[in-house]
Amino acid sequence: MRLQLEAERLSAREFLGVPARDFARGGREQLAILLNAGLNPDSKVVDLGCGVLRAGYWLIHFLDADGYCGIEPHAGRLAIGTERVLEPALIEAKRPRFDSNATFDTSVFGERFDFFLAYSIWTHASRRQVGQTLDAFVRDATPDAVFLTTYLPASWRHPAYTADAWFGTSHESDVPGCIHHSTRWIRAECARRGLFVRPLGRDRTHGQSWLEISRRPPRPYARLRAARDVIWRALAPLR
Repeated sequence: MRLQLEAERLSAREFLGVPARDFARGGREQLAILLNAGLNPDSKVVDLGCGVLRAGYWLIHFLDADGYCGIEPHAGRLAIGTERVLEPALIEAKRPRFDSNATFDTSVFGERFDFFLAYSIWTHASRRQVGQTLDAFVRDATPDAVFLTTYLPASWRHPAYTADAWFGTSHESDVPGCIHHSTRWIRAECARRGLFVRPLGRDRTHGQSWLEISRRPPRPYARLRAARDVIWRALAPLR
């Protein structure tokens, strides 16, 4: 597949912010999670920390014109995504929009979003920054919107991160690493904002734990898991 080969070629020259291995597969898995949550071509999606557009590639292809917005402070990674990962004709046809603010300020787009996506953002973000993403969701999401995010649960072996700074590579750091957050703390922060949390299990590409956050009580887990598996099998020929 062209996308996977291009990612491997680019990663030989510089770090893309994500592993090149399973680059295409990981992006498709994010699309599958969104489809399971009700994504439609006319949905409005904001991708927090969109990076080199690993998920953005699939979302921009799927969504109608003007449906995708991405925030990425690392200008170099975003340039790789827009100049090397996306096809020029696709950008012209779908008109994705991007911003490079480092505070997850989704209000810059002047939209109300149906979906927030933050894959492997809470695995680097401090508690303050996680709060910023939740506040953006409360402010800029539609009433029935869904926030899909991943994190690494804290444990006795992996204590909860309590420092105030981003941890890992970014527009300000070349030092890699991931952090863990307390599930109890996440639930409390969501509840404080009137939000419900539903665990979706671990993703198949990198083993991070998915959460579905919304203003509405979540759907029964058994139905959700079954729907996700049906979508995953449907994507099997593309893997």
